[in-house]
Amino acid sequence: MNLAELSVLIPEIALAAYAMVALLVAVYTGKDRMAPLLVWTTALVMFALAFWVGASAGGVDTAFKGAVIDDGFARFAKVVILLSAGAVLLMGKDYMKRANVLRFEFPVLVALSVVGMMLMVSSGDLMTLYMGLELQSLALYVVAALRRDSLRSTEAGLKYFVLGALSSGLLLYGASLIYGYAGTTLFSGILSTLGEGDMPLGLLFGLVFLITGLAFKVSAVPFHMWTPDVYEGSPTPVTAFFATAPKMAAMALFARVLHDGFGTVPGDWGQVLAVLALLSMALGAVAGIGQRNIKRLMAYSSIAHMGFALMGLAAGTAGGVQAMLIYMTIYTVMNVGTFAFILSMEKDGQPVTDINSLNMFSQREPMKALAMMVLLFSLAGVPPFVGFFGKFYVIKAAVDGGLVWLAVGGVIASVISAFYYLRIVYYMYFGEETDTAIDGTMPRVLWVFMMVSAFAMVGGVVNLFGVEGLALAAAETLVN
Repeated sequence: MNLAELSVLIPEIALAAYAMVALLVAVYTGKDRMAPLLVWTTALVMFALAFWVGASAGGVDTAFKGAVIDDGFARFAKVVILLSAGAVLLMGKDYMKRANVLRFEFPVLVALSVVGMMLMVSSGDLMTLYMGLELQSLALYVVAALRRDSLRSTEAGLKYFVLGALSSGLLLYGASLIYGYAGTTLFSGILSTLGEGDMPLGLLFGLVFLITGLAFKVSAVPFHMWTPDVYEGSPTPVTAFFATAPKMAAMALFARVLHDGFGTVPGDWGQVLAVLALLSMALGAVAGIGQRNIKRLMAYSSIAHMGFALMGLAAGTAGGVQAMLIYMTIYTVMNVGTFAFILSMEKDGQPVTDINSLNMFSQREPMKALAMMVLLFSLAGVPPFVGFFGKFYVIKAAVDGGLVWLAVGGVIASVISAFYYLRIVYYMYFGEETDTAIDGTMPRVLWVFMMVSAFAMVGGVVNLFGVEGLALAAAETLVN
């Protein structure tokens, strides 16, 4: 190990060092009194690191004999992860303070989780992959149960921990099989072992277990069972975090493992991803219809959207990776704006999650109702909003990859899922006035993030703010 190798990990080292310093400062000073300040400083550090990573020179750098890779693909994913994590921290500060759960551990745990995500997307080795994944997961287990006096929050943390441990075991078993048959844990070594021939049966089994473990992390069907309960039981800012940065990190890790380690046999893993994608889109579209709790509804929405992202990866091409990156970027921005609104849903100072509370919201707050309508239309994939173009890219990638049946399934699932998004719009504009209607108050930071996100869903129609070109360049560094 030398300074040149350490320089590849400067963003991760900087964020980890900040988290350690913040932890010590909080413990030896005011503890929870430091929490609001820590939220702001953690978010600013993440925004600064996102700018640093995004502005860094191109090219591909490796460290620790290929175990860590810093390329355009990793940098693209890291920028989205850092920006979304910082945004969610700022959005959740007032909510956590009002709910009396704003503890100094929250921003520190989020920072450590982001370190794990950044390590995940730069993984070039099964060992690095596992370290990053577990660093992310262990922090998320704790923040899910942050509301210690709530049975639902405790249940959410426990379910997430138990099922997360199961998924980690499956992933480790798959990694051990791959190591046993390939003789190496490096992705590049696995790829050279495969060559251009057929995949040995043992490696195929290892890959299936590895995909199963990763499918848990992206809440793909049939490994989605933790998602609705964890989304509902966790504090809403934590739910917003689950729905943004970790999803981007897990999808990027999916692409990294499959293309860097098994890129010569896309026909073998593409079929598995295609089935996962179809099942996720179908279940997310149908199961969301019966949900009245908006956080559970967003959980099923997340399952369906992960199916669409997997559709792009299933194509097994650079275009498919580009489509996945575009889709996940748009999805993250949509979720930031949507959860900014959900965080503001209150009645007499108490959080409200029933969608009936949105009845005739447009009469009280027409601007916010309009912004939420734009976000919901975009989530549903209604043209001409940006969400439509995200779905267009992944469907086109599936068609180009010969998966026409999957593309047709995606279109049908999108039409079905539009019902529960448009139902909320109907309630806001045409619902019956009730005594449980939410107040119109919204902290300024939530208002800003919601309006910026809604504007992006309209203004991005012109050229997606350049994301298309950046995603293509990132995909080409991965699939070469």
